[in-house]
Amino acid sequence: MIRFFLHFFFMLTIFFTMGCGVKPQAPVAVVQSSHHINYLKEVKPILDARCVVCHSCYNAPCQLKLSSFEGVERGASKMGVYDTRLEPVRPTRLFVDAMNEAQWRERDFFSVRTNTAAGSFNDSLLIQLIQAKIDHPEVVGEYRPETEVWSCPKDAQEVAEYFDEKGAHRGMPYGFPALSDAEFDVLKRWIEQGANGPTPQEQQQLITPSEEAAKQIARWEHFFNMPDPKHRLSARYIYEHIYLAHLYFKGIEGEYYELVRSKTPAPEAIAIIDTVRPYDDPRVDTFYYRFRKIHSTIVHKTHMVFKLDDAYLNRLQAQFIETPWMETPHHVGYSAKRSANPFLTYAQIPPAIRYQFLLDNAHFIVMTFIRGPVCRGQVALASIHDHFWVFFQDPMYDLSLQRPSFLIEQAGNLTLPIETGSDYALYKVFTDAYLERYKNYFHHKSKLYDEVYPKGIGMEGIWQGERPQDAPMLSVYRHFDSASVHKGALGGLPRTMWVIDYPHFERIYYALVAGYDVFGNVSHQANIRRYMDFLRFEGELNFIAYMPKNKQMEMFKAWSKGDSEVESIKNWWQRDTAVTFQSDTPKQEFAERIIKERLHHDIGITFDAINYFHEGETAPSLPARYETMRDYVTGFRAMTAPGTGFIRYIVDSDVNDLYLRIIMPDGNSTVVSLVINRYHDNVSSMLHPDKTLDPSKDTLDFHPFFIGSYPNVFLVARYDELPEFFDLVVNYKPNDYYKALIKKFGISRDHPRFWETYDWFQKRFTEDDPIHSGLFDLNRYYHSAW
Repeated sequence: MIRFFLHFFFMLTIFFTMGCGVKPQAPVAVVQSSHHINYLKEVKPILDARCVVCHSCYNAPCQLKLSSFEGVERGASKMGVYDTRLEPVRPTRLFVDAMNEAQWRERDFFSVRTNTAAGSFNDSLLIQLIQAKIDHPEVVGEYRPETEVWSCPKDAQEVAEYFDEKGAHRGMPYGFPALSDAEFDVLKRWIEQGANGPTPQEQQQLITPSEEAAKQIARWEHFFNMPDPKHRLSARYIYEHIYLAHLYFKGIEGEYYELVRSKTPAPEAIAIIDTVRPYDDPRVDTFYYRFRKIHSTIVHKTHMVFKLDDAYLNRLQAQFIETPWMETPHHVGYSAKRSANPFLTYAQIPPAIRYQFLLDNAHFIVMTFIRGPVCRGQVALASIHDHFWVFFQDPMYDLSLQRPSFLIEQAGNLTLPIETGSDYALYKVFTDAYLERYKNYFHHKSKLYDEVYPKGIGMEGIWQGERPQDAPMLSVYRHFDSASVHKGALGGLPRTMWVIDYPHFERIYYALVAGYDVFGNVSHQANIRRYMDFLRFEGELNFIAYMPKNKQMEMFKAWSKGDSEVESIKNWWQRDTAVTFQSDTPKQEFAERIIKERLHHDIGITFDAINYFHEGETAPSLPARYETMRDYVTGFRAMTAPGTGFIRYIVDSDVNDLYLRIIMPDGNSTVVSLVINRYHDNVSSMLHPDKTLDPSKDTLDFHPFFIGSYPNVFLVARYDELPEFFDLVVNYKPNDYYKALIKKFGISRDHPRFWETYDWFQKRFTEDDPIHSGLFDLNRYYHSAW
């Protein structure tokens, strides 16, 4: 009897649950027209301006990438790229892991443009999500698309359930103002007409190089595909370091290419080899390096530009081909562990050649560390400070180049956690195997330097650069989980600095870029994160080796307060320096002397006029009156003082990068980036990094150009309103007056002129830097309305 009632109650529950279920979304009415909608001319500009700003990379919700028709056609997936998983998953890289809509359906991607409604109605997912925003334009609560759990509805029923759970205001664009009626009308009629992409002729034009570019490609592909061992191994090394690059040819504007491995030679169509990593076994006896034209919309966060011209081809020819090698050139296989160790794979290429290649392209290579395989860079970025300067060891004083046998002897200690692939056992994450190898390497390295340079190395040990385009000094800014790298000495005096030598440079690249798999398991990613701590230590210790010996450990401790590893390092490392110091501030004195005396004068690196304070200088007070340009400069310098109330307020809101438009009296405008540098006692904590923050020491830098790919807030002020803005930043208190100023200058995500403002900043970025600019990403815009 009890079983009967339980069964009856269960069936009754199902009955009422089904009867009261959420009804599917109603189809959207579409006004039909005889005008044919052209995808490239009418649809793509709307998607680029309003959708690609969030849907363009691995961080795109539901993997919906709208930066090309192929992405639109692929649709969305319920699998999150950044899910925490115990097992690696098959990659889902657009243009690589599947080549047509049918193949993506086999990979469980579903359409967002399919219309099953009859007559002049439309029930495609894309239209329903946009219609919901038009019906419910209010911005309610917080919008954090990168960290929210997405249900990724695949049909009208699931769309209805999504809105029932999240709220009707969660339509698209997510947390921003709705599309205009005209924009939505174009999209509705496009889908009603079949949601077709470019015509065959248009598609062919998109993917076909221009005549001049084709000539350049033929020249470069000839170099990369010469069959002799010297060319083949040189091409392999270069490819592994530039496979993420957006390659462009000098004098040819608007065309970018990527270097890929193909089963087919030119002029046949490219048949891409879809390995996870660039050094993985291609699984074919013969393959070819090919240039594939990029026809997706360029987004800044992945737009890492690499220029090719005849002069650089000649330089590579001289470096790699004409220079004698360590051994008779011979082919090298693709065994997994050996390929993951560049010191073994490329042992026959003199390390001086490899290091010079990295130095020639230092800005690009460092950029790949923080804008490379992932669009959310926590692995690399959670282990670095918010602002630091990078120098490089001069090749003449890098003993791994002067004594190449040292690298072969230390190859075992130089192994990286990437050698195990993407599936790393969880329990091994907490072992110290790689730490011990790292310590062994660093011990032998220190011993070698002490033997050769018993009195240390002077400033001549810092690479000064050779050519105007060289970047012997870089500034790195971390913007929480994104970052940017810039040539020169940006910002005030950083708390930390690095010196990178060849073995250090190569290991960072292979650990964070070539060997990192965003689709790998949590153990693979956590192990690389732990190893990155050691690599950060090494860069900092390479710099500290130039400091007075009696201050080295004191300085290192100050950079990593509370980090237990610091004490252990103290027991096995200290070095003499040949630098003679005249002041009690050796870090600042060293940096200033390097910039003034050491770096090649043709490179043009100077101090930051707004944010840098020389020894004895401090941030000034705000001027009493603003009558001259100097008064306004003083106002900006006053805002760089640490720990202002405005900085504390903004940092508490996860805002790190702001763009200010200043409208001048003549109607023209200038742009200023506001970059917040958050102070961490140390950056070694994987679980609770927020507990190491100290907002009282946060600082704010100002730059008259765009910094970063993810604007957190747009600001607009007239020139005559700047005194009010300066007052807001320096003297902010959480009262109604200052909150009103934030509303006055800040553009909230629900502001009626939000899209107009975004369009202005995007257009200005493109005008200011047409080669390196791309679309900004709005996934990290301030999370709620104000």
